[in-house]
Amino acid sequence: MGDMSIIMTGSSGLLGTALTKALRADGARVVRLVRRAPQGADESFWNPAEGLVDPAALEGAEAVVHLAGAGIGDRRWDGPRKRELLSSRVEGTRTLATALAGLSAKPPVLLSASAIGYYGDTGDRAVDESGPSGEGFLAGLVRAWEAETEHAARAGIRTALLRTGLVLSRDGGMLPRISPIFKLGLGAPLGSGRQYWSWISMDDWVHAVRHILKNQEIEGPVNLTAPEPVTNAEFTAALGRALRRPTMPLPVPGFALRAALGEFAQEGVLIGQRVTPRRLLDTGYSFRHIHLNEALAAVL
Repeated sequence: MGDMSIIMTGSSGLLGTALTKALRADGARVVRLVRRAPQGADESFWNPAEGLVDPAALEGAEAVVHLAGAGIGDRRWDGPRKRELLSSRVEGTRTLATALAGLSAKPPVLLSASAIGYYGDTGDRAVDESGPSGEGFLAGLVRAWEAETEHAARAGIRTALLRTGLVLSRDGGMLPRISPIFKLGLGAPLGSGRQYWSWISMDDWVHAVRHILKNQEIEGPVNLTAPEPVTNAEFTAALGRALRRPTMPLPVPGFALRAALGEFAQEGVLIGQRVTPRRLLDTGYSFRHIHLNEALAAVL
């Protein structure tokens, strides 16, 4: 990765911050697209909603990593929030992919964020990248989001879709939100507890993205999840062990979660997604954290 010039959107988010740090440690030059006045030569302004991006900042880059989009689980999904979740992804991806397609010196590769929400509720059926898209708001959002990368793919840019699962990090995402409840001894399975959660450690997410950047045969959807998804009840027990706290045997009922979290409870917490990382494994990626217990120990 040394001497590479990489354009990144969403660089201030949880994933973008970790990836920027790792790529710069590799010796790459990371130029961040930002929605405020740029501060220094390693930033360039863009306005995804207005379709504005500076082609000169993109010309000749060796890779583009597109991670921008409003946080899925940050707030209740009312009508305006759902429109924002969709438009922030669709418009940003369209703006970037069409700009890349129009360059004379196109970057050879675009990695675009996506989510395992694509598959909808898979129950206890394991799905890999060949699996069909599912039902619901999130699955539809991911389909629309991924479709906008076609502008780049049709222009001959190798395009990979980073279908990310539940990322385990102490710096953000879900773990810091639920850990305080567990530390009080109040951690409990959510809903039936039988729904599968597909997780990945932040360490593996960063290394897997670098693997995809380097591997020229990888394009299309790539599941960024560890090879061993667990049920929510198993996740609850493992997190309790990692924090050395007892967990409650009785699950938090679905109706209570729906009251607290609204529609996100149904699609973000109560449905099961048993996703396997076939593309990563088939292209020789070796996971640092395969088992949830040791991943949580490493993260926490």
